[in-house]
Amino acid sequence: MRPVLQGRRPIRAALLCGVSALACLFAGSLATAVPAAAQSVEAPAVPAGSQMLLESDTLVYDNDNQTVTAVGGVQIDYGGNKLVAQRVEYDRKTKRLVATGNAQLVQSDGTKVNSEHIDITDDFADGFVNALRVETVDKTYFGAESAERIGGVLTTFHNGVYTACEPCEDKPDKAPIWRVKAKKIIWNGQKKTVRFENSNFEFFGFPIAFLPAFEIADPTVKRKSGFLMPGITFNSKLGTGITVPYYFALSPTYDITARGTYYTNQGFLGEAEWRQRFNNGQYSLRIAGIDQRKPWKFDPNTVDSGPTGDPNKFRGMMGTKGQFAINSRWNFGWDVLLQTDKNFSTTYHINGYDASVHRSEVYLTGLNDRNYFDLRAMHFEVQEKTLEGVAGSRDEFQPWVLPSLDYAYIPDAPLAGGQLSVNLNTRVIRRDRLDEAFISAYDPTTAVQRVRGIEGNSGRLTAEAEWKRSFITDGGMVITPLLAFQADANYLNASSGSLDAVNQMAAAQGISADMRSSFTRAMATAGLEFRWPLLFTSLTGGSHIIEPTAQLFVRPNESYVGGLRVPNEDAQSMVFDATTLFERDKFSGYDRIEGGTRANVGVRYSGSYANGWTTNALFGQSYQLGGTNSFAQPDLVNVGAYSGLQNDKSDYVGLAGFTSPYGLSASVSGRFDEQTFEVRRAEAKAAYSGSSPISAYAQYAFIQAQPDYGFVEDRHEVTLGASTRLNQNWRVFGSGTYDIQTRVLTGDGVGFAYDDECFTYLMTVSESRDRTTREVTRNIGFNISFRTIGDFGSTSSSFQ
Repeated sequence: MRPVLQGRRPIRAALLCGVSALACLFAGSLATAVPAAAQSVEAPAVPAGSQMLLESDTLVYDNDNQTVTAVGGVQIDYGGNKLVAQRVEYDRKTKRLVATGNAQLVQSDGTKVNSEHIDITDDFADGFVNALRVETVDKTYFGAESAERIGGVLTTFHNGVYTACEPCEDKPDKAPIWRVKAKKIIWNGQKKTVRFENSNFEFFGFPIAFLPAFEIADPTVKRKSGFLMPGITFNSKLGTGITVPYYFALSPTYDITARGTYYTNQGFLGEAEWRQRFNNGQYSLRIAGIDQRKPWKFDPNTVDSGPTGDPNKFRGMMGTKGQFAINSRWNFGWDVLLQTDKNFSTTYHINGYDASVHRSEVYLTGLNDRNYFDLRAMHFEVQEKTLEGVAGSRDEFQPWVLPSLDYAYIPDAPLAGGQLSVNLNTRVIRRDRLDEAFISAYDPTTAVQRVRGIEGNSGRLTAEAEWKRSFITDGGMVITPLLAFQADANYLNASSGSLDAVNQMAAAQGISADMRSSFTRAMATAGLEFRWPLLFTSLTGGSHIIEPTAQLFVRPNESYVGGLRVPNEDAQSMVFDATTLFERDKFSGYDRIEGGTRANVGVRYSGSYANGWTTNALFGQSYQLGGTNSFAQPDLVNVGAYSGLQNDKSDYVGLAGFTSPYGLSASVSGRFDEQTFEVRRAEAKAAYSGSSPISAYAQYAFIQAQPDYGFVEDRHEVTLGASTRLNQNWRVFGSGTYDIQTRVLTGDGVGFAYDDECFTYLMTVSESRDRTTREVTRNIGFNISFRTIGDFGSTSSSFQ
């Protein structure tokens, strides 16, 4: 007896008495076709109460043979899983399901299994699939002439292919960029591994390597113990380096990565990194060390090589980083580096610790609405090859900051119709060595020119409050009155050597020196700002805003000026340009306070055009109207010298720039003598990154000599860089920096790269030169990355 139902209509599970076995089959096992694609061990659970929806042209019940067959455009939906085929037959005696004719199984997570013939048991523990094609949710692809599954754990693909490259839409039969073809591809669902036996690695359809056997993690596995892809690098001092990393997946929350690198010049470098993750944060611990075979390959008499007669053999480091969220507002963390010498991590490119200046710190931060709190202890490691005590050495003079505190508070409610802001800053510094500079750098027979750091202890507590409110007149003028008050308390415990250096500097300049062991200061400011933005529109649809701006700040003189009385630790950098013209206090830190009555005057301009172009400009000048000019007063580091603000009428400052809708942009800024208009400082930038395959940038910087500030010669430097795409995937790039003053090409590099969705390749060659000795250091780096398989080569490019 073979009843037949004609007509294409959906039939729910409650009405399918004759196919109850088919419903049971899909309830427990339909989604488990995914492990055949090496995707998961367990089938996703079908939600309780799920109903099956069957749609087909014809449904045939064969009670004699105990089969149920759906024919013609079969679609079965069950628990988010979907099976599509021309014919689906279920045999209740053998408990096997057979789908034929363009069969496709789409799992609830999106994984697609395609085949002309699928033959599986009702629990999917054993099965056989012919002409299998699998597309996983993470866009990896398996193909095989046939596949079989045994015991619900082991799946074997015969004459299989694996790749992470999407097939070409226009030519689906075209070989992908890379693929692995193997006699057998064995997926172990329990161990979560994919093993390839008798395989060939093909690149653009050409076999380039025969691999008798190799194994990778299941594409869905994020963490699994085993060897990672090796790396290779080259440096003229270290030699060629081969790196072999091994990953230990110890638990879901912590792991270890061990690396061994052999350098042909320096020998074996060992590294290990421990990482652990918690619900509220994570931390890591990294160690590295090497016993250098050929220290003499480095520049002589440097940290890398060791002083003459005392080679630097064993070198190592230990570093740790961590951050934890105490709650939604507070974070605690650290970043600490310890090493046998001050240049090890940079020399051997220890990832995360190789910056030229590394800041070791422990910190606590809080953020809530408009309140900010930051407390940290810090020490700066200058990673340099210069030996301690030799001219140019900087690391030995770096202080400990124990601690530094910044707190900012802006009340939500306005005060007298305006905005109040409160800032608190404190710092405690300890320096173990006097940092002084001589007229002839580091020549103890000449007079002290600057005292950049006091040996001993010093501390400061600063509180600052500012109130301002803006009024807009009927004519559109914006008037902003401002009131500010700052007060601080300081203490200093300086060594006798530091006091002697300060006295020597004062004597050379003919000024007084009266270093205070403790003192307090205060500064009150009354300010008024006028801005009058004027809007113009053109007939072509463009708009232009010209905004004349004037500021007036009235305040008393800065305390303790006219001599060398207070240290300067955090206000040593002084750059006066268009971006700082309208700052209330132009010093970069709290140790110096701008005093006297000053006016800042300038005009801003911005324009936008209907064709997409934009322009901007600013030009102005600052005037000391009364009181003592803080920038003209003596300072332990001569911070105001050649700043452009040391005279009652400052230098002119300005900038101008434009952007275009075609990707072209440029800007120029500068500072000009207020009498002769001579250029004191200038910077020009240009960049292009449009729709064309070429992008480029150029930068020029000039700073006039500042002898009393430590720079006895003019500084000129130009940087050029460009990149061009040869086609959609290939690009070539390069850059170079040239010191015009010393006529040294300080750095240059060239590289080319290929990138697409499944494969990247990068090759770079770079050089760096010492400005004095002009010695060249060369680096060669390359990286090859096959998605899901791994990377080979350097961890990063050899130049930026």
